[in-house]
Amino acid sequence: MPPSPTVPPSPTVPPSSTPPPVSQPGMPGAPRQEVPEGSTKLPDKQLDAAALPADYPREVYTSNGGTILNIRGQEGGCGHATAEAAQQDGNRVTVNLTELKGQTGQMCTMDIRHPVISVALSAPLGERTVVLKQMR
Repeated sequence: MPPSPTVPPSPTVPPSSTPPPVSQPGMPGAPRQEVPEGSTKLPDKQLDAAALPADYPREVYTSNGGTILNIRGQEGGCGHATAEAAQQDGNRVTVNLTELKGQTGQMCTMDIRHPVISVALSAPLGERTVVLKQMR
């Protein structure tokens, strides 16, 4: 009887000393299509979206004890929606919404998407007003 073929042992990968990142609901990170579970819709009286174009979404939610804003943005084609808390004081939080354009010379679809973008605040929102601005 011929000897059976032997399979070389697979290399073992040493365990990493750093645990993989854990994604928590409502924490900043990559845009998503759904509002994170456990988020609370911001009351209309706390939202100033007057600077946004008429067709821009006006949805803001809080999570993680009010330290995270989950904002419905707008992007299209090869663009990617981003948001940053540009200014925070005792009365208001100003969030700049931007669409980063894709590479030039790249074919892009002509669709409009409304991802949810999470923004971390330096302190819980509380009764402060959220001011949304679209940057170009």
